[in-house]
Amino acid sequence: MKRWYGKLLGFIAGWLLMRHPLGGLIGLIIGHAFDEDWFRLSRDNPYRVLNLTRDASDAEIDQAYRRLMSQYHPDKMAGVADDLRRQAEKKAGEINAAYDRIKAQRKR
Repeated sequence: MKRWYGKLLGFIAGWLLMRHPLGGLIGLIIGHAFDEDWFRLSRDNPYRVLNLTRDASDAEIDQAYRRLMSQYHPDKMAGVADDLRRQAEKKAGEINAAYDRIKAQRKR
């Protein structure tokens, strides 16, 4: 189930702060952005995607990457429902992006 309380709280806060229906609309838009994770912080920390800390060794990073990719790889989800396969593809993309960012940071 998707979150909804950000929209409600944003609408109420916007209305009360601006004392105008337009404030409620602005708050509703900001609340929607929070509900949909537009301001997500996990993009800034690729180690969190792999469930590692920053002091993990290269071997630990490779092992975590392989473990997660074997779990979420889209080819392993061939016989499941479409929505589960799409979620696995999204998660696999996040894992690949996090792994690439970590490897690029460590090369510098």
